[in-house]
Amino acid sequence: MSQYNTPIQATQPTIAAIATPSGRGGVGVIRLSGSKSFQIAEALTQKKLPELRMAGFRQFYDESGEVLDEGLILRFANPSSFTGEDVVEIQGHGGVVILNTLLARVLALGATAAKAGEFSMRAFENGKMDLVQAEAIADLIDATSQAAARSAVRSLQGAFSLRVNEVLEKLIHLRLHVEAAIDFPEEEIDFLADGKILALLENVQSSVKQVQLSAKQGQLLREGLQVVIAGKPNAGKSSLLNALAGNDRAIVTDIAGTTRDVLHEKVSLNGLPITLTDTAGLRDTGDEVEQEGIRRAYKEIAQADLRLFVYDMSAEQQPIALAQQFFAEYMDSKHLILIANKSDLTDATPQVDSLDGYKRVILSAKQQLGIDGLIEVITQYAGFQPEEDSFIARTRHLDAMQRTQSYLAEAREQLVEYHAGELVAESLRLAQNALGEITGEFSADDLLGKIFGSFCIGK
Repeated sequence: MSQYNTPIQATQPTIAAIATPSGRGGVGVIRLSGSKSFQIAEALTQKKLPELRMAGFRQFYDESGEVLDEGLILRFANPSSFTGEDVVEIQGHGGVVILNTLLARVLALGATAAKAGEFSMRAFENGKMDLVQAEAIADLIDATSQAAARSAVRSLQGAFSLRVNEVLEKLIHLRLHVEAAIDFPEEEIDFLADGKILALLENVQSSVKQVQLSAKQGQLLREGLQVVIAGKPNAGKSSLLNALAGNDRAIVTDIAGTTRDVLHEKVSLNGLPITLTDTAGLRDTGDEVEQEGIRRAYKEIAQADLRLFVYDMSAEQQPIALAQQFFAEYMDSKHLILIANKSDLTDATPQVDSLDGYKRVILSAKQQLGIDGLIEVITQYAGFQPEEDSFIARTRHLDAMQRTQSYLAEAREQLVEYHAGELVAESLRLAQNALGEITGEFSADDLLGKIFGSFCIGK
């Protein structure tokens, strides 16, 4: 048997995966990472590999010496690689069959199929990036707007981590002062009561709040807003979706009940990612298909962040009563906006006002009048004010910061009300642990598995 047909025996798993999307393309990439990457690549090409970071043209062989494909090979030695390990990238032709054939050959030579996110996981474990930066890779790939992509890049470059680490440094500095006050109780000065520790604590609380506000914007950029459009048939719901989407996404007719299923459309309004959902008209009907559409409409209404209740203002004089009739349990004024549509059929001027405690937008979806006002109302509802230096963030980041704030509040209470140094110190320790979860300084294995499991194979 040829030396090139013998599987490489790795002491640690060397992983491999297709790193380009499935489908037909000019180039397809297979990535390897691990201690045996170079040997496997040499066995695949039956030739010495090119110099580090230099592309070399090679042919790729099967077990019998037949050429499978040809393309470029690049290699990166540890620790100067994405994962911090020896890495090889094989660039062949981008077809499903040939890439799977090449991957099968690489696996036969001793590599192990990579799990989702395993390359990024190894980069994290080898200190090439922290957890926030690793998550930013997935967020950059999944970005649905230019603003989200730019924010993900900033997180990948460490902007979010830097902000968190600055707060961590302040928190550690505060803990040192508290521990010193506890360890030296015989000193004449009462360090717990002289005001310095309280000032430091309040500064940390303020810093966490500032990062929270920025992270909230980042969460909106990543996850967007779920907005459902609801109302009676022929109120203009589909016309409104088309107006916000900027295209004829939904069918619009004068026939009641045209929309019988939910229709989702992803749009960006003033940089804020929005998932718009058009729903079946709400009414009593004996049509079984339409009934199912209405059932699905209520499901979307229940799950939405924001509900737009559309009514025909040229025909409907009591919109609040109408909304109450159809979805009384979803009448929270914070999450419901009245859309007075078809203003072009009345003397009303498109504008934003209020009606019985509810925000109302008067507009004409068909004539594209008042749409900008609605967009402004939606972004104001979300509290969306993108910053030039914003970063992407996730729900878990906000949860960690909220717990950090709770522990800091406990520490303040123990300091001010009870003068209990040991309890202050414990609350500050818990606050540091919670904040450290963001970058991965303190993370449970199951949390890491969940995070990296959401990544692409090959990343």
